[in-house]
Amino acid sequence: MDTATAPRRLCRLDEMHDGEAMALDVTLPYGEESVILLRQGERVNAWLNICPHAGRRLDWAPGKFLISRGMLVCAAHGASFNIDNGECNGGPCRGESLRTVPVRVEHGDVLLDI
Repeated sequence: MDTATAPRRLCRLDEMHDGEAMALDVTLPYGEESVILLRQGERVNAWLNICPHAGRRLDWAPGKFLISRGMLVCAAHGASFNIDNGECNGGPCRGESLRTVPVRVEHGDVLLDI
């Protein structure tokens, strides 16, 4: 298998709390980025940890995120992002979205799918 295109393991699904988000520093093709991983049952959504409003991180402390009523809330300006698709439904960047990072869960591993 070509290791340059092989999926890379980020963590184990059981290391994540269901309904909560965590941040990992991940090397992507264009450099290292902070990535938000949010577990919903057996599924994980992932986005760059960058608010489209002002380019700041969403976490209120390193790796700590506010999730309220199905929304991931930016600690800097209160923008609210849908945890299913990353779309901003409230706040200064309404209508914009978080940048998706492709991941998948396979045999209990969360894999970067780039």
